[in-house]
Amino acid sequence: MGVQRSTVIFAWLLLLPAVLYVVVVVAYPLVDTVILSFTDASLKKVTNWVGFENYTKIFNDTFAAVIVRTFIWTFFSVTIKMIIGTFGAMMLNSAVPGRSLFRVLTMPPWIVPMAIGIFMWGWMYNGQFGMISGLLQRFGLVDGPVAFLAYGSTAFWATIVTDVWIGVPMVTLYMLAAMQSIPQDLYEAAWTDGAGRAYRFRRITLPLLVPSLVTMSMLSLISTFNSFDIIWILTRGGPNGETTTMIIDTYKTAIGSYKYGEGAARAVLICIFLSLFCLAYFRLTSRFATGEKR
Repeated sequence: MGVQRSTVIFAWLLLLPAVLYVVVVVAYPLVDTVILSFTDASLKKVTNWVGFENYTKIFNDTFAAVIVRTFIWTFFSVTIKMIIGTFGAMMLNSAVPGRSLFRVLTMPPWIVPMAIGIFMWGWMYNGQFGMISGLLQRFGLVDGPVAFLAYGSTAFWATIVTDVWIGVPMVTLYMLAAMQSIPQDLYEAAWTDGAGRAYRFRRITLPLLVPSLVTMSMLSLISTFNSFDIIWILTRGGPNGETTTMIIDTYKTAIGSYKYGEGAARAVLICIFLSLFCLAYFRLTSRFATGEKR
């Protein structure tokens, strides 16, 4: 009994740092944010309990538009990243000359500090001295300077392009690792039976990549849904709120307007959405695990 008790104590001591980290860094801030969302906390000294008032305030036409915009922004950004990243991984996994060099060239968007990369894109989007506007004018595609970040429609897609540029390397490397983990014996057997490249991709590569595609899509979705730096540095949510997503709106409410209670309610709503995404992910992965066992 003494040995078992000492083993249990030793095991808990090993888990203690992780438990403290979860409690201090994750659990306490989350609980505090939930409690704060039921108050009218602001810069004033007195904080009153207001119940669900903050939640009823955010469910208006303006915030509904912000939610829809966030989902649209996330959908297009994640979809484009997954398509380009998967296609790039297929190219890098092929036996082509200079493959190692191409793998190195995929890293700069990921290696360059995010703020520097975003500022670089901001300069390229500039209507007066930006490279993109200059090239469009040079080839006669536009009559004059185009200020991409000055108009809602172009600014919205400009932020998506920037997010794709930053996120594609991670998708490419992840999918490349997944492709290289597929046993080559399967391809050799299919090739021996006369299967073409398209057939091998459809019957071997794609089915075995589905779990990796789901995992990478979920990781990219969470990261994109919570993306703050790209939109804030490029547009600060403008023009006229056309690039304001939920995370930007939360920051403007809590930090910009000092309405901490309302900002906390928005943060809780974001957490709920992300939790639903994670539940869907766990359901999908459990299906894959069950299918493998069968």
